[in-house]
Amino acid sequence: MASIRKEMALPLAAEAVWNVFADVGAVHTRLAPGFVTDCVLEEGSRLVTFANGVTVRELLVDVDDARRRLAYSVAGGSASHHHATFEVLPEGEGSRLVWTADVLPHEVAPVFEMMMSQGMETMARSFQTPNSTHSG
Repeated sequence: MASIRKEMALPLAAEAVWNVFADVGAVHTRLAPGFVTDCVLEEGSRLVTFANGVTVRELLVDVDDARRRLAYSVAGGSASHHHATFEVLPEGEGSRLVWTADVLPHEVAPVFEMMMSQGMETMARSFQTPNSTHSG
């Protein structure tokens, strides 16, 4: 199984960053605007549309406020297996975002790695720009 891990330090407190991740239906407006163009919540999942036109169903496995951890799995698509987590960890006066995805088959890992890199770049810009989308 291919495991992809991305990390970045953020200037905001972990609670403020987690507030954005916990708002699972607003990924297109609060977390990754431009990279994600639409998000529709459904029972136990969300339908996410990316700027490249790809739409995926993400099964929401767990949204853990105490641990500031979001776990999800993509159903269908090019991977026979996909499971990912976002963790928001306190780090000094800011926080650290850790995004891990496990995928099969190994051959699809480069596509997921590229999408995750683009997603992290978008999130970094979003969290670096002071605006009201990060407040409760």
